[in-house]
Amino acid sequence: MKLLRKRLEWFGQLALLVFVLGSVAFLSAITAMRFAIQGREVQMPQLAGKKTTDALAVLQKLGLTMKVDDRVYSDKPVDTVVRQSPPPDIKVKRGQRAHVVLSLGPQHVTIPALTDKSLRATRIELLRGGLQVGELSSVYLANYAADDVVQQEPAPGTSDAISPHVDLLVSLGPRPPAYVMPDFTGLTLPEAEQKLAGAGLRVSKITSFALPVMGSGIVAGQSPLRGARVDVNTTIELQVAQ
Repeated sequence: MKLLRKRLEWFGQLALLVFVLGSVAFLSAITAMRFAIQGREVQMPQLAGKKTTDALAVLQKLGLTMKVDDRVYSDKPVDTVVRQSPPPDIKVKRGQRAHVVLSLGPQHVTIPALTDKSLRATRIELLRGGLQVGELSSVYLANYAADDVVQQEPAPGTSDAISPHVDLLVSLGPRPPAYVMPDFTGLTLPEAEQKLAGAGLRVSKITSFALPVMGSGIVAGQSPLRGARVDVNTTIELQVAQ
């Protein structure tokens, strides 16, 4: 019995030793794999703003490569990196490719003279020259017909433009006559419409709702309110009792 007990204790100690050694070996393998994986990772550098040769040299030092996906017009010098993917400062594996977009430099375009032309004619001329209408602003001007181009930016001539857009200031023509919004409350709808028509205005929207304290067809509310400045382009809304 004593001999059997000693053998069992010996086997138990041996099994425990094997388990401990196996655990240590497993943990060591995991740690080694982790260090090996981390050793194959690098941080993606900032490439935007660098010349192609400089960007490629930085990538090669880190074990990375580069692929040019596109070239675009920009304010940066020719062959300068404009955009990159993956973005900078993220972890990537060695051998990964950085996709970049390179600059073609500013675009050389000839800006035509557009003032005193209609907006429609201006759009056609810009399209023919490979250009587009940029920011469009408008203003009332008594000395210009509606839809005439008054100013442009850039000015006519050859220009180095980042994008082929021309900003325009367009006349709305003479300012239409303005009126002070009267009070229509208590009038019938035909009376209100007749009063507006006398000033060259019209009702744009009529909203009906139940209002027992007022007779059917009587104006109970309005927008704009009394005293507001209105013209022929103003949206006038009346609320009428049913």
